[in-house]
Amino acid sequence: MAHRSLEGIEAIGVDEIQWQRGHKYLTLVYQIDEDCRRLLWAGKDRTAKTLLRFFRMLGKERSARLRFVCSDMWKPYLKVIGKRAGQAIHVLDRFHIMAKMNKAIDEVRAAEAKRLQRDGYEPVLKNSRWCLLKREENLTEKQAVKLSELLQYNLQSVRSRLMREDFQQFWEYFYPTCAAKFLDEWCTRAMRSKIEPMKKVTKTLRRHRELILNWFRAEGAISAGIVEGLNNKAKLTMRKAYGFRTAKAIEIALYHQLGDLPEPEFTHEFW
Repeated sequence: MAHRSLEGIEAIGVDEIQWQRGHKYLTLVYQIDEDCRRLLWAGKDRTAKTLLRFFRMLGKERSARLRFVCSDMWKPYLKVIGKRAGQAIHVLDRFHIMAKMNKAIDEVRAAEAKRLQRDGYEPVLKNSRWCLLKREENLTEKQAVKLSELLQYNLQSVRSRLMREDFQQFWEYFYPTCAAKFLDEWCTRAMRSKIEPMKKVTKTLRRHRELILNWFRAEGAISAGIVEGLNNKAKLTMRKAYGFRTAKAIEIALYHQLGDLPEPEFTHEFW
């Protein structure tokens, strides 16, 4: 670790990973520059103090040279990034935005299925979870048939899915101004839907509007998919490290696999 270089870092991704049951997390910070993608830092918990320790390690001068930061909407992260890397274009993770929307759809489906059962209606939403959550191109033949059947009903679950599919157009824009107009119009329609979980997501989108639009201001220079890919490797590393009991042991395993550390230079005295 002492021999690795921390120069030339322009883009970082911040995310958390659960390392033990009971809401025990590690905060992971990756370098996601095009020419270098690696784990920079791992710290116990996912608090503001945790991420502040990373920026202290990186130093004020290197932090000031960051051009892009990618993270989810976890409030402690947003606060620290705004304070310590305010000059960087802060891009909210597209994956987490769509995950929030999928969670809302699932809440609508579960509540509506119970309501239909309670009122004595046909259980049309039975076995419908994945056909509502998956993109159309990822549906199996059986799920596609089920979805086509559901589309015949005026259900909140179906309307929520259609709203999500409509929102996917947002990521196809090139200019922030056009994307902002679409986002504002979509949010207005979503608030008028009277579907509470979707309205909750809409309020979140409005609250983080400028950070979401940074996706377009970054002009494709940063991708949240890189962070997700590294996180998947981190999860695989943790499965391989099954039996490691402490957060520090897990951190060492993660640095070993994802840190891209230089080979040690052994001296004659070492041997």
